[in-house]
Amino acid sequence: MENLLLNREQIMEIIPHRDPFLLIDGILELETGKRVVAVKYVREDEYYFQGHFPQEKVMPGVLIVEALAQAGAVAILSMEQNKGRLAYFGGIREARFREKVKPGDTLRLEVSLDRLRSRAGTGTAEAWLGDKLACRCEILFAIG
Repeated sequence: MENLLLNREQIMEIIPHRDPFLLIDGILELETGKRVVAVKYVREDEYYFQGHFPQEKVMPGVLIVEALAQAGAVAILSMEQNKGRLAYFGGIREARFREKVKPGDTLRLEVSLDRLRSRAGTGTAEAWLGDKLACRCEILFAIG
């Protein structure tokens, strides 16, 4: 396990997500308002593996994107002017999935905020399995 800058409890002080929908386990790097690197330890007992797919368990792509969005939300909501606010998912562009994410995998979630305004922005998001790119997309968000 990596050395975490923030653990799950500390993440929950920044973003409102809770189990079973908190999809990040730790923050490895954080440049507030600019960039974040998070980690998701994909466990066999994750609720979604009961039905996706029981014969070949694969983490749904939409949940990989949600994990990326949650990581990005940490970078946004850790900014002093955004503390106590919410970051809403505004959209996804150019999502591509290249690797299956399975139980036992460790996902490294990297989000760089490209444009950040007071009420909205965009970010480039990548999910990695070791040195293999599992997912890349652009996420759009609103701050409320």
